[in-house]
Amino acid sequence: MRLILLGLPGAGKGTQAHVLADQLGLLHISTGDMFREAAANGTELGLRAQGFMSKGELVPDEVTIGMLLERIAQSDAEKGIMLDGFPRTIPQAGALDAALWGRGSKIDAVLYIEVPEDQLMARLTGRWTCPTCGAIYHELSSPPKTAGRCDNEDAELSQRADDQPETVKARLDTNREWTEQLATYYAAAAKLHHIDGTGAPAEITDRLLTAIESVPVATTEA
Repeated sequence: MRLILLGLPGAGKGTQAHVLADQLGLLHISTGDMFREAAANGTELGLRAQGFMSKGELVPDEVTIGMLLERIAQSDAEKGIMLDGFPRTIPQAGALDAALWGRGSKIDAVLYIEVPEDQLMARLTGRWTCPTCGAIYHELSSPPKTAGRCDNEDAELSQRADDQPETVKARLDTNREWTEQLATYYAAAAKLHHIDGTGAPAEITDRLLTAIESVPVATTEA
């Protein structure tokens, strides 16, 4: 089975991808991990990707697709794959479909984990750090004993620029645009499944598994 997880930052894609991959015996592939692994192994495409990333540039689609095809050709991908963080654009989705079609396979389902924006904002802006000892707290999941103060050092907690509301809102807006475009693309192909991403992680996992169980899987395309 070949699956894609979609969702805005804070929706829990990474957490659910690890859980589902373990339960279903799928290879979890995140773009960042794939880039780092290929660069560490010194592959031709990995070194090309590293060259772009070292200059702060986006890795071209043809390089990313090539690396992905190399990765899924390895033996640990035979039982299926779960893509997390790719594709990010319609051209990438089209290139992926064409490449898989050429190999006699396809994406079986796209799971879109949806969470209301107010909850995403709370998840993404709730992290605070102690400037003295580096301890990390979260307003929802691991708050300090005294609001705004470190449990260890009693120092005033600070927040990274990436975690501040204005930055998080801009990040969500940017990601929402391409995520919704991909959702429309895969809905047109009758592959999109909307998943309620609210509630306990185990509840979300159950919803994802129920959606996956409903997917007819064909190993090859005619």
